Amino acid sequence: MALSLHYFVLVLLPFLLLPHKAASTSHHHHHHHGLKSLHFSLFQHETINKTGYIIVSGVAGTKISQTTTPFGTFFVFEDPMTLTPNRTSKVVGTAEGTSITSSFDGLRSLSIAKITLRMKNHKGSVSIVGGTHNVKPADHPIVGGTGDFMFAQGYVTSSPVDLAGLTVVYKIEFHIYWPPYASAV
Repeated sequence: MALSLHYFVLVLLPFLLLPHKAASTSHHHHHHHGLKSLHFSLFQHETINKTGYIIVSGVAGTKISQTTTPFGTFFVFEDPMTLTPNRTSKVVGTAEGTSITSSFDGLRSLSIAKITLRMKNHKGSVSIVGGTHNVKPADHPIVGGTGDFMFAQGYVTSSPVDLAGLTVVYKIEFHIYWPPYASAV
């Protein structure tokens, strides 16, 4: 009896597991199909003691510069977002949020921001959170949205453009996707 049960398990077990494995791999394969998407770039202009302020200075590490702040520094900002790297170009949004320096070299921080957009065909905001590198590109997941960006998913990539001078400029590339159910709202 035990021998026949053993053969039964050996023969049937692979067949029982096969459909489960095929179902889980096909789900991942169709992840982005059928999603409405929007891709564009804007430029964030941050001026120390005008649009961005250090609220609490960090405790150790590097000194304050255009690209670094001491470990533990708490920074808040409300920066204009423009169509081009030129500060005088049309303002189409605002990035407001906070960051906390999370590395002893002063180059990395944890950031939370709400980016409010007032563009011709899209109005609302996207909320992002994630790790920022001050002198290298960094991806931030979109964790929510309002207005035309309700139920939005995706990410933004922040890349330094101009780190010299009083105002630093970052290129913000938006990669926004809406799930199928978002169109019903």
